[in-house]
Amino acid sequence: MGLFATMPVEEVTVQDIASAVDMTPAAVYYHFASKEQILIEGMQGFRDELLAELRGTDPLIGVGPLLQHVVTWVGRRRVPATVYFVSSIGLNLMVEALRREARVEMVEVLRGTVRHVRGRIGRAEAGVIAVALVSLIETSLASMLNQDASYRGLGARRFGREVAAIGDRIAGCV
Repeated sequence: MGLFATMPVEEVTVQDIASAVDMTPAAVYYHFASKEQILIEGMQGFRDELLAELRGTDPLIGVGPLLQHVVTWVGRRRVPATVYFVSSIGLNLMVEALRREARVEMVEVLRGTVRHVRGRIGRAEAGVIAVALVSLIETSLASMLNQDASYRGLGARRFGREVAAIGDRIAGCV
């Protein structure tokens, strides 16, 4: 994943991967059909961890704190997160299908959090809010991982607080 995070995916070779893990290319091919399979499996592992983290977070903490928690959690997993949210975007249909499946699950988790925090709110309205929150998460994390001007201008702590505050506004919690 470190190679995919630091080099364009299309430039990473099986030889690069084999060298990074002290194997021969033949040994890599014994375990994986292609470098794309390695990429997909790494992304699936990160996605599973991300979804488990979201599901395991108590909805009582609220939308903003949940988003701030996700930003912090992803920051501690910079390499696979960079591959997932930055370097693999638009790579191929399998990667985008993986990301789409994760979005659907994230929407469900966030819909439940929004309904819990807001009380009497319709399922459809909570779903629309959850879709907006997923977009906020993906955009914010890409900004953080790229360390773009917005992120650098705010710094890590303030960036997380601002993402939380925007999430609360989107969810109607302020």
